Order: sequence, then C-alpha cells, then structure tokens
Amino acid sequence: MLRSMTGFGRAEGIANDRNVTVEVRSLNGKQLDLFLKVPGAYKEHEVQLRQMAGDVIVRGKSEVCISGDRFLSNKRISFDTELVRAYYEELKAIRKSVAPEAHTDLLAHVLRMPDVVTTATETASEEEISNTLDLVRNALAGFDAFRKSEGQRLQEVLAAHVDRIGELLAESETLDPGRAERTREKLRSKLAELETKVDQDRFEQELVFYLEKMDVTEEKVRLRSHCTYFHETMAQEDPQGRKLGFIAQEMGREINTLGSKANDAVIQQVVVRMKDELEKIKEQVLNVL
Repeated sequence: MLRSMTGFGRAEGIANDRNVTVEVRSLNGKQLDLFLKVPGAYKEHEVQLRQMAGDVIVRGKSEVCISGDRFLSNKRISFDTELVRAYYEELKAIRKSVAPEAHTDLLAHVLRMPDVVTTATETASEEEISNTLDLVRNALAGFDAFRKSEGQRLQEVLAAHVDRIGELLAESETLDPGRAERTREKLRSKLAELETKVDQDRFEQELVFYLEKMDVTEEKVRLRSHCTYFHETMAQEDPQGRKLGFIAQEMGREINTLGSKANDAVIQQVVVRMKDELEKIKEQVLNVL
C-alpha cells in the first residue's frame, strides 16, 4: 500500500498543567529534511524527538512544531549583583584617578561587562516530557493515517494510468499486422517517384530484412512486464516511491524504443498517447513515499 509524502497530523493535550499542541506536516522531497520547532524547556530532548519523527516521516520536507501556553521564555535573565558592584567600584576608581571631570554612565558600561548577565533555561519534569512524547506519537499516528489515505488515492490514480498504457499497448498490437503492408506500399510509392525498376524477389527480401529491424516484440514484452511489476510494487508495504520512479524510467525507455523502431505513423500516434500517460505517472510518483 502506498503512502503519500504529503501529510498532516495534530494532537492536543495537557502536560504538567500546560495546554500543549503538536503539529506534524510534510511535503515531497528526495531526502528527509526535518525542521523541529520546540520550546526551550524541551531542547534537551530534541534528539529523541527528531528520532521519533524521522522514523515515521522517513522522507520529505517536514516540520514538527510543539507549542503551548505558559511556556516561560528560555531567556530568563538574572544579574550577578556582587559582580556588578565590583565592576562599578573598579570603574569609579579608574575615572577618579584618570578623568575625574568625565560624566560617563558607568552603570551602562558595567551591564555590558562579561558574566554580569546570565540566562536561565527552563526545564521540564519527567512527567511533562512523558505526556508530551505521547502527544507527539498521537500526532505522528494521525499524520501517518493521513498519508495512507492520500496514498490510497495516489495508488488508484497510478494504477489507472498504468492500465491505460497496457490498453494502448494492446491497441498497438492490433495495428502491427498491417504495418508490413503499409511499409511495402510506402516503399513502392517511393520507388515509383524515383521511376526505378527493381527485381520483385529482391524487393521482398529487402522488405523482410527491413521489417526484422523494425520488430518490436521484445519491447512490447518488456513494457508489459514493467507494467505488471509496477502494480506488484505498489502493493508492497515498504516505502516504494524511489523504486516506482525507476520502473517508470524503464517503461519510458521501452516506449521510446517502440516508437522509434516501429517507424509507422499510426503506431507512433499510439506511442505519443503512451508517453502522455507516462508523464502523468512520473508526476504522481514524485508524491509517493
């Protein structure tokens, strides 16, 4: 079952008398690009939170945001009063001995001195962290359920496009028997334009060799096999986005070869429609986890 890389999950609850909200969202991306936004009280648990989120998100440009009320700022400022007094007395003594007439605001200078101001970081209790982690798990579960739902829709769309390529392949096979006659008439017309006489037996021999070079049986077999493999891969549980992209590339290779080797306007029209379906597949596969 496919999962979409686009997802959203949200959970709200109480953690140590705080109202905490956890939101998880992601968009498609080649690798895991995770932005984690947490209050200062949870900073020391950022590695654990990042690991939890990464295990579920796996891939994509993602964001996990934890917010709530009554979170104290991690910039709780305090002053070392004794150090302020010491700095101030020292500067006052220097002014008295060097420039007693100066009117410098000594206190302003003191407050810019090293170690005068300290920042206290708020911490959270074990119970609060445990409750918050439960909310993160709930948000990630909702996020994953959202991606499964979107993945189901993607799978139906992709299956329809793959099946359509199979239908067009079958249509090209119904046109193939008439290709020899169309090629024969085209060559005869060209010879008539050139007013050239040729040996009929030699003409038929050359036509056989020409048609053998234009044979696309192997390409059709491989394309049909790729379509089957695409369906089988979508049914697997593990993330399959990259593999589906590779299969789509192989499908495109066979479709291109089919069009170039067929050398037939009617079949090439069918090939163009195959390419249109394939481009839609490639576009949607970019959103698959």
